[in-house]
Amino acid sequence: MIASKRLDHIKEYYFSRKLREVGKLIAEGKPVINLGIGSPDLTAPKSVEAALVKSMNLDGVHKYQSYQGIPELRKAIASFYEKQYNVKLDGINEVLPLLGSKEGIMHISMAFLNAGDKVLIPNPGYPTYTSVTNLVGAQPVFYDLDASLNWLPDLKALEAMDLNEVKLMWLCYPHMPTGAKASYEDLKHIVDFAKRHNILLVNDNPYSFILNDNPLSILSVEGAKEVALELNSLSKSFNMAGWRVGMVCGKSEFISNVLKVKSNMDSGMFLGLQKGAIEALNLDQEWFSSLNAIYEKRRKLVYKLAEKLGCDCSLNTSGLFVWAKIRADINSEEFIDKLLYEHSIFITPGTVFGSKGEGYVRFSLCASEELINNAIERVS
Repeated sequence: MIASKRLDHIKEYYFSRKLREVGKLIAEGKPVINLGIGSPDLTAPKSVEAALVKSMNLDGVHKYQSYQGIPELRKAIASFYEKQYNVKLDGINEVLPLLGSKEGIMHISMAFLNAGDKVLIPNPGYPTYTSVTNLVGAQPVFYDLDASLNWLPDLKALEAMDLNEVKLMWLCYPHMPTGAKASYEDLKHIVDFAKRHNILLVNDNPYSFILNDNPLSILSVEGAKEVALELNSLSKSFNMAGWRVGMVCGKSEFISNVLKVKSNMDSGMFLGLQKGAIEALNLDQEWFSSLNAIYEKRRKLVYKLAEKLGCDCSLNTSGLFVWAKIRADINSEEFIDKLLYEHSIFITPGTVFGSKGEGYVRFSLCASEELINNAIERVS
C-alpha cells in the first residue's frame, strides 16, 4: 500500500528519531546525560496524585466521560485563568479540556483551515505547527524571529506581505525554544494586527509559570477574544507531562468549532485525570515558588555548562530551557553530535525549530543538579 500524499512533506518527529539513537548509545553502555527534551523529571504534586488515587472509588470512574470534560474541571480552568491571568471565562462555553495541548494544534487546524489556506508560523518555533499545517493541506508561511527584536514578530515586515489568504497565525509566548517573553503591549500589537487582517491567532502558552514573574495570557488583551484562542497545559507547570491534560480557551463560537473535531477524535478524558487536574489548578502560589526555586538553581548550572562549551546564553528568559548561541565555527547539528559522541551529553540543535535556529542550541532544565554538574565535569 502506498502512503497518502499528505505524508510527502512530513518527517518523523526529530525527538522520536534522535532518542532512538541516544537509546542505542545507552544500550551500548554510554552514560548519556539527556539535556535535550522538556519532559519534567520532577513529580506531580502529592495532593494531585492523591486525588487521582481517590477517584478510583468513584461510581462510573471507568466509563466514557464527556467530550467537554466534567463541569468541575471546566470551572476549575476558568477559575485558574481568572486568578492567574485576570481573564474571565465562561467555564461552560469558553473552555475545552484536551488530552494534552498538542492535540489542540491538530483540532484547531482541522476546525479552521481549508486546503490552500496560508498559516503564519514562527521561525524558530515548535515543529508541530508546520507538520500539522502540512497534514491538513494548508500552506506554511514562515515569519522570522530574531534576537535583535527579542524573538518577537516583526509586524512591519508582516504588514508588507500579501496576507489575503492567511487564515491563522501561531504564537508561543513565553517563546519556545528561546524563552523570550512578550509584554502586554507586545501582545496587544499582535492582536491589533490580527484584527486588521482577519487572522485567527493561537497562542500556545504552556510555559508561563516557569521562571516567570509575570504570567500573561493573550486573552487578557482587550478585544483579544474576537480573534484569539489560547492553548495551555498542566505538563510543565505541574510536572504532569505524561498525564496529557491540556485546554483551549476562547470565545464560545471558536470553542464550539474545535469541539466538532475533538468529539469525533476521542472519547473523553479519564475521570481520574480530571480529578487530579482540578486539584492541581486549585493549588496556591507556593507550588510555583518551590518549583521555580529548583529550576533557578538548575538554570545557573546550565549557564555554567554553556559557558564551558563556548556558548552565549540568552538571560532574560523564562521556561524550561536555556537558548544559547554557539561561538565555534560549526553548525548546530555538528555541535550537538560532537558533544553527544565525545562527552555523552545530549542537547538539542536549534535547527530543529527552523532555519533561524542555526547557530543556536537548546539546553533542557529537566535534569537534576547532580547530572548537570556531572555534565560540567565532563567538558571541563
